[in-house]
Amino acid sequence: QLQLVESGGGLVQPGGSLRLACVASEFISHYYDIGWFRQAPVKEREGIPCISSGGATKYAYSVKGRFTISKASSRNTVYLQMDSLKPEDTAVHYCAGDWRAEPSMCTLFPRYRDWGQGTQVTVAP
Repeated sequence: QLQLVESGGGLVQPGGSLRLACVASEFISHYYDIGWFRQAPVKEREGIPCISSGGATKYAYSVKGRFTISKASSRNTVYLQMDSLKPEDTAVHYCAGDWRAEPSMCTLFPRYRDWGQGTQVTVAP
């Protein structure tokens, strides 16, 4: 089981940017997908983007065009670049990972085995 650690959260003004990082405890080899999720108080956990082992990405409508998920060349880090942030983006953000047989697609459903502890993102004036 991989350990995942998120970093990069904080307080930012509306319209600002943050970059979150998800660092895995070991090299992310083939067939391991990563998803970013967020959960605000009294709301369900929402999948925002994911990236498959083959590099395919999927974005939730709420963040499409504003957020970008990418893998670092080191292949044990996945980034979430968040631009044009809005107050409704305020939530605890988690990364999650799991082994998948299909490298060309990933899922925004929270069906992942490994989860990080989360990092708080707050968007406010």
